[in-house]
Amino acid sequence: MIFRPKILNRFLLRRFFSGVGLVMLVVCGIIMAVTFVERLPSNPTALAAMADAWRRLLEYVPLFLPLAVFMGTLLASYNLTKSSESIIVASAGLSPYQMARPFLIGAALIGVVATTVLNPYSVKLNSADITADHLVLIDDEIWLRESSDNGYITMNAKNMHKSGNILLFDNATIYVQSTDFKLSQRIQASTVTLSDSGLGATNATTWDARGIPTTTDWHMQTLLTPQTVLDRYLQPDQISFWQLPQFIKKMQQIGVPVRAHLVQFWTLLFLPLTMVAMATLGVAFSQTRQRRNYSFGVKFGMGILTCFAVYFLVNMFGALGSTGVVPPLLAIIAPPLIIIAGAGVFITSFDTI
Repeated sequence: MIFRPKILNRFLLRRFFSGVGLVMLVVCGIIMAVTFVERLPSNPTALAAMADAWRRLLEYVPLFLPLAVFMGTLLASYNLTKSSESIIVASAGLSPYQMARPFLIGAALIGVVATTVLNPYSVKLNSADITADHLVLIDDEIWLRESSDNGYITMNAKNMHKSGNILLFDNATIYVQSTDFKLSQRIQASTVTLSDSGLGATNATTWDARGIPTTTDWHMQTLLTPQTVLDRYLQPDQISFWQLPQFIKKMQQIGVPVRAHLVQFWTLLFLPLTMVAMATLGVAFSQTRQRRNYSFGVKFGMGILTCFAVYFLVNMFGALGSTGVVPPLLAIIAPPLIIIAGAGVFITSFDTI
């Protein structure tokens, strides 16, 4: 009869969270310190630089979270082997796969929290400081276009930032065309504002259809609003997980390509599966028959190299999904399933007793 007390599973789960937490603390501390020093000259106070560094850190977390889960799993397994606690766990009747089960559950929980809590919080925090870096640009410039029964409006700008509920465009040029595409007005200004009431500029230079320039304050009511601009042109990772399904449906209705947004949605939805895959890989690398002189450094180095290979594999499939070569859903779930299959076979066939 196999003895599998719940207290043993809770013990392994605590060891897993301790290992992942230690890795996250070290990595986040290094990134936070480096980012704080980097952002300090561009902020008026140290507190503002710290807040800016915190926002940047939240953007980096999804990049190194799978690696942190792998390293945390490897570290927890190493500590169990070093203290001979793995022998006690094996003596209780748990196979290598059963010993790995709490690690996999913990990794899935981390993925769920990252998707449902961390991602919306990061998007909300960073949406207060939207810049051109967050937009999908054409030739590194911002292009906005509106068509209506009155004609067409096209705007080109070099940069953009957000101030409250208003979008500010720097070095902007606006072209106003009639319904038959004839240019009726051209406006150029150092700063153009977009609010719910329309476009506006102070001391703008305007050219009429005859090419005669005048300098005046300019305003025009448009269908464009700050929210519609952000909805259309924000990059996929700047949209919350909870808002992505409705956003994708709305963009599909107006004929806007949403392949990249689908990849982002499936990536977030199956993030727990990715975390489970990395934890499975960590458990596979931690399997050993040595009770003493455990070569943690060698295994850790090999694991890091394997993680880079996995990272390349995931990015390759993601790029194939974004370009339409592979369906977005298949591009997201294929890499973790391949990892789980390979590592799972090794774990279940490894006899440590």
